[in-house]
Amino acid sequence: MSDLDRQIEQLKRCEPLKESEVKALCLKAMEILVEESNVQRVDAPVTVWNPSQLVKELVVDFLRTGSLLDMEAHLILIGIFFLPFSMAAIVVFKLYNVFDIICGDIHGQFYDMKELFKVGGDCPKTNYLFLGDFVDRGFYSVETFLLLLALKVRYPDRITLIRGNHESRQITQVYGFYDECLRKYGSVNVWRYCTDIFDYLSLSALIENKIFSVHGGLSPAITTLDQIRTIDRKQEVPHDGAMCDLLWSDPEDVDGWGLSPRGAVFLDRFGMLFAVFMNQKLHLTLKSSISRCGNVAAILELDENLNKQFRVFEAAPHVRSYNLFFSKFSSLSHIVNSLRPNLLQESRGVPSKKPAPDYFL
Repeated sequence: MSDLDRQIEQLKRCEPLKESEVKALCLKAMEILVEESNVQRVDAPVTVWNPSQLVKELVVDFLRTGSLLDMEAHLILIGIFFLPFSMAAIVVFKLYNVFDIICGDIHGQFYDMKELFKVGGDCPKTNYLFLGDFVDRGFYSVETFLLLLALKVRYPDRITLIRGNHESRQITQVYGFYDECLRKYGSVNVWRYCTDIFDYLSLSALIENKIFSVHGGLSPAITTLDQIRTIDRKQEVPHDGAMCDLLWSDPEDVDGWGLSPRGAVFLDRFGMLFAVFMNQKLHLTLKSSISRCGNVAAILELDENLNKQFRVFEAAPHVRSYNLFFSKFSSLSHIVNSLRPNLLQESRGVPSKKPAPDYFL
């Protein structure tokens, strides 16, 4: 078993990695993201058209991992096309007769994420697209994000992670990830490694040129996909502008921005079937973590014909008591919201280019 496979198994048991292992994992992930962002667009799986090369790669992988599942996974690889780094705000998927699973926010709820994998199927047998907000609020943000990151390194063509508004240095200092890293490791180093990775995550995903997926919503500054592609994403989330809107927008059923007819125009212009957003409601909204108010979660399953099916699940049994307990103190979130501007200004060593925004999560 390789070190990476061992780390994945360890993280699946919700056991944190050593700080040195986290650093190495983040560096590997960064190398993959940078490489993917700068390669030419390629139709995958390219090995399907060269049977001898396919067999060779399968044998090599089997000898390395000892896993038949990994061999089988190569036969159903889904191609993920990455544009050059300066244009890589959008990840483009190609479907090949297998299921895709689109997942909403996780927010550090590790055991609910395990339930998600039970419902949707293990990676790499299922191709996953996660729409951001991996950290904060839950007790296991470290283990949650590192497991997803390790799976990305191990199966880069089988899992895609895009950025949410909580993949931010400022926000994680308020909503728990910073403090969790400090508590579990005694320093902020792991927090810094992970937040550096945040800057490399894509801003949206495009499936078969038909399904546009993003964490937040649309923006009055965006009328074409090329405008998203030209965003320089390798930065802390700005306080305004197109990148900010993609991660922070909460479309509402009102005129203007809010829910505007331009949302439908955006889809019609590019021949899209529907859009998937994390926040509020515009076409499809998806939440994959169990809230503290007793709701259920859902993932969206797509087949090769883009037929969609929602898979609904409840909280993992042994964490339901935590959710019930926390729901009695949900008013604390309003207190935190009222204090947020002051808290964000205490940047804990992370300089802010502009005054902290008055966001409401």
